[in-house]
Amino acid sequence: MAQFVSWCELRSQSADVWRSLAQEKDLVVTSNGQPVAILATASAATLEATLSALRQSRAQSAVAAMQQRARATGTNRLTAVEVNAEISAARRGRSG
Repeated sequence: MAQFVSWCELRSQSADVWRSLAQEKDLVVTSNGQPVAILATASAATLEATLSALRQSRAQSAVAAMQQRARATGTNRLTAVEVNAEISAARRGRSG
């Protein structure tokens, strides 16, 4: 379970926040009760791998959201001919 910390707590009790991170606890930062950021431990040795994993996870989430939208709107059932027609129409709309 993620631990939550408000933006105000982060500012006023930063030493406690850093101690939590030192114990390798991920923290969700909130503002007005809504999540706005995630704080996670990192080191020079793991920074690039951690950033890469985060980016990959975001990309997978974006693809899943697009697939869900396609199912909800029925566009997942378009044929290749229909897809190509949509692409051509969009390209014509950009060039004008």
